[in-house]
This record gives sequence, C-alpha cells and structure tokens, in this order.
Amino acid sequence: RPLDYKSQERAGGRGAAAARAGYEAAVGARRAELALPWADPFGGRRGCAGPIAGLPWAGPAAGPAGRHSMLPRHVQRLGRDWIAHWNGSQILSLNSPVSSCMRWAGHYPPWALFPPPVSADFSANWRFPPFFGPWRPFQNSNWHLDNYMQSCCFHLPNPSMKSEGEEPLTKKRRLSGQGDTSTPEQETKLSNQKEVSCLSVAQNEEKHGSKKGTIKRHWEYFCQQSKTMKIAKNKGSNQSNTGSEATFDFTVMSYNILSQNLLEDNSHLYKHCRQRLLFWTYRFPNILQEIKDLDADVLCLQEVQEDHYRTEIKSSLESLGYHCEYKMRTGRKPDGCAICFKTSKFSLISSNPVEFFRHDIPLLDRDNVGLVLLLRPRFHCKASAAICIANTHLLYNPRRGDIKLTQLAMLLAEIASIAPQKDGSFCPIIICGDFNSVPGSPLYRFIKDGKLNYEGLAIGKVSGQERFPKGQRILSIPIWPKKLGISQNCVYEIKHQQKEENAGEKVEVAKPDKPQEIVIASEKLSSKLQHHFKLSSVYSHYFPETGVPEVTTCHSRSAVTVDYIFYSAANDDTAAQPGAEDSLCGGLKLLGRLALLTEKDLWTVNGLPNENNSSDHLPLLAEFRLIER
Repeated sequence: RPLDYKSQERAGGRGAAAARAGYEAAVGARRAELALPWADPFGGRRGCAGPIAGLPWAGPAAGPAGRHSMLPRHVQRLGRDWIAHWNGSQILSLNSPVSSCMRWAGHYPPWALFPPPVSADFSANWRFPPFFGPWRPFQNSNWHLDNYMQSCCFHLPNPSMKSEGEEPLTKKRRLSGQGDTSTPEQETKLSNQKEVSCLSVAQNEEKHGSKKGTIKRHWEYFCQQSKTMKIAKNKGSNQSNTGSEATFDFTVMSYNILSQNLLEDNSHLYKHCRQRLLFWTYRFPNILQEIKDLDADVLCLQEVQEDHYRTEIKSSLESLGYHCEYKMRTGRKPDGCAICFKTSKFSLISSNPVEFFRHDIPLLDRDNVGLVLLLRPRFHCKASAAICIANTHLLYNPRRGDIKLTQLAMLLAEIASIAPQKDGSFCPIIICGDFNSVPGSPLYRFIKDGKLNYEGLAIGKVSGQERFPKGQRILSIPIWPKKLGISQNCVYEIKHQQKEENAGEKVEVAKPDKPQEIVIASEKLSSKLQHHFKLSSVYSHYFPETGVPEVTTCHSRSAVTVDYIFYSAANDDTAAQPGAEDSLCGGLKLLGRLALLTEKDLWTVNGLPNENNSSDHLPLLAEFRLIER
C-alpha cells in the first residue's frame, strides 16, 4: 500500500520529505515493472480507491482519504494487461439487480479501479464501455452476455491467456520489443464497431451463435397421400397443377403470441426466464421466424398487441403474402385477435368481429373479443365453396365459468349467422383460439358434443382450470339474460323468433288442457345448451403410448392445454372423434398435425418462453383437405 505522506506533512512530522521521496521511488519502480506506455493515473495504487471526481461511486461511502481496500491475492495474480475506464453513462445496464458479488474473469492491472457492487434496477439500454490502450487481443475477444445473465457477473475472457501463471501475449510482445502497429483511429473504429454490433442480442446470436436447447416437433400424418403432398409442396409444386382439381389442401395455425403488455403485467409467471428473453425486440424476430418456418395458409393469432400489430406485425406478414384482419379488445388491454390468410390460397368474402362486452348486461363486463371470417378457396371447382374461420380468446378467470360459456355462445351465434349455405347446411367450420379451458371440462365437452346440461354445475368447474375450484356458486338458469338476443341453441333469436313462435303454437294446440306440464318442460329445457356444429379436435390431448398429457402452454405456474383447433369433420375423416360423422356441415378431412410436447419436454429447455420459443404458448398447426359434398 502506498505511503500516506500527505498526512505526515499535515502533521508536521520530521519524516515528511523522506516519505515523499520514498513514495515517488515506489511509484517509479511500479511504472517500470508494469512497462506502462502512459503515466499511471492512480499512482500505482491498487484496489478500490477513495473518492475520485467523475466516478459514479465517488463519495463518502468510498472510505476516508488515504485508506484503500486491497484486492484478493488471486485477483492480483491475474494478468496486468487490461484496464477499463468506467463512468456513469457507460456502466453495463440491465433490468435485473446486480449481484452482491461481481466476478471479473478477465485480466487487469492490480492498480485498476473497479466499481463496488450496486443494487439497482437498470434500463434495457446498455452499451459496452470504450477501452483504451493498444490491446488488440482484447478487441478480438468474445463477449459472453449469456454468462452475465445467468450469474449476474461480467466475464472478460482472454483467448491469449492459457493459464493463471502465464503472462499475457501483449506483455510478451512489449518486453520482446514487438509493438502493436494499429493506430488510435483504427482502435476507436474497431471499438465502435464492437459496440454497434452488440446493440441487439437477438441479431448477434443469429449471426455468431448457433441456437441451443431446441426441441424439434414432428408432423403426424393420418394418410400417406398427405405425406406425399407435403413433400411435393416443399419442392415448390403448384397445387392447381397437380391434377387434383377437386381437392383443396390448406394448413391452419393457432398461436397465442403473448402480448408484451400482458407479459409485463404478469411478470410472476416468467420468473424462470432470463430477462433478455422477455424483451419484445428479442421475442418478435423469433415469433416471425416460427411463422415463416411453419408457413401456414391461415394464421389465427391471439394476444396481438395493437401498437405492435400496427407498426411491425401487419407489415411483416403482408410481406409474406398474408392479408390480415384484426379485432382489438374493447377495454384497457391493448391486445386482440387477428386472422391472416395467404391471398394465393383464399379470397375474403366477409369479416365479422364479435365483441363480448355489453354495457347493459352486468354479466358481460369483460372486454374479450372474437373474429369470424368467411373465406373463398382458390383453385376449386365450385365457385360457391366457402370456409368459415373463427378465432377467439376467452376470459381467463377460472371462477367465472358463466362468463366463459356466454362468450362462447356469442361466438357460436355469429358463426351460425354467416356459415349457412343455400342448401340449408353449414359450410366447413374451423374454430381456433385460447379457450382457457382444459380437455374434458364442461366447456370443452360442450364444444365437442354440441350439448351441455349445466343444471347444478358449479361456476368454478366450467373450465376445469383449478383442481380444487374456489368458485362454488351454482350457475343460474338461464345463464345469460334474454335481452342478449341469443337462444339456448346458440343462435340469434331475432332470425329464429318466428320459427320458435310457430313451434310454440303447435305445442299449445296439441295439448291445450295441460299448460302446467308445458311450463315445467320449458323450465327443464332451459338448463340445456346446444349448438348445431358437431366439432372435432385436431389434437387428442394425450399421448396414446404413455397417456401423458399434451401441453400447449407452460410457464412458472402451470403447464396445461388451453389452445385448440376445432373443425367440422367430413363423414370419411378417420381422424375425427366419434360423433363427428353425424355433423350437418362436414367437408373437412384432417390430413396431419404438428405434434405437441409434454411438460417434461418443455422444461428441458427451461419452459416457455425460452431461447427459441418466444411465447408462453406453443403454435398449433393442422393440415386439412376440403371435401365436396
């Protein structure tokens, strides 16, 4: 430690002059030892110095003047070749508190200053500090931000240092008379290039690093012809020229892309994730790449944030050949649902948004929405052929099954109003979305079976999200008020009121002397919901070999299936569930699907989101064939 000659001078001690001389001699010897190309700005002092002007950690907390803490010996033994000049605007800043113990795994002179550990929340904007000195090996070294995020420590690796006892290569060159020929201008230029190249972590990884921890999902085919068609499609063949004019194959994706606003409002669900993976600037390129790779003909997206849709998502998808329709939620939440389709495969007949909020109905005080599109396929022999695509995101609250069922009934009523064909049947229907309900729940069975008797059903058991539901209130009969204008058959009553009145007159004429029985029968029927679409699920929700559940979402709290693709199956669809053969609509044959994963599979890559999958949901993808009636 340097001699404190100033304090001796102030004290008027006799050894002041000798102390000054000894101090200057020690500094000179230290400079000679280090062979520094410039003056030592800190006089050979080592460790964390006292208050120094211009440094963010300067102040009384640094300790009294003249007292300096020593660095550990194993740190002092490290190389003496690098020094980093820090100031308040150049500290590496992150959105997580800095660890109480900061490791510096690089090589630096023992007299260099280092900031004491600080506990603070930093912004996401950061840049590398400029390094001065003719140190080319440092500029050629690699920065490992991953290691910093995992351990809250900043590593400065040195490829020139092979062992702790070996001297850095730059020092060997100086001692042997080999100077660095690079000019200060070149060094500054290289530093700026390094700083700019590291502004985007996602782009940097894409350029220089291979993606790790990827779980590959495979296609499950239900007929050999589908596999052959898939291979032909990958080779670039045009479906219109394949000789199968009477068939129309297409793919549909359902994907909850995780709104950034909702992610930040529910950060407790993503405690397992590293912070940088949660930034939208990192997430969006990954999501867009997934969409490109899966190359679906129809996209049903949920949690699409409005400002991101307007500035990035829509333009990016349009550049890929999609036409986009969007419906934003009606409340404060700035996200919504989008349906995007390739204009080379479909043309738009009609777009029908559905708002689940009704200001005059207390039950419907939530701002969820749906979107229903009627599309006309291209390259098809029938000009009147149409496909109905619906997309929704139902309420999450596990204890409000009454709202969930009402929202679903409103969506089904809208589908029933636009899907009828001239012959009285329905065109093929596909319903995608995040239903916030698990397989086997009453809401799920209602979609698949087309009927539900909810008499005595607890409100918290409708979606099956909670193993021990807390909402024990019984569903009221009827669930929604009559002024909603939707019947228990999930159709708009205005269009069917005349038919119901005619049917009621016939019943009264047939049994005029038993009005009481008619009223009782009417009351019993009011607890039964039904719809006219017998739908099948693309996924079976359990792996047949093991019985392990499939998972569509996985975060810190749970890993379950809540996302679905339902479709109206054709009579000869072998992949459809029992009961689908009686459907009035028919018309779609499931050719294949992108296999889902188990919870165990997902936790091998640290759940969702992760390095490569930037949503807390997996994309669902299915291939269909339109079968003519």
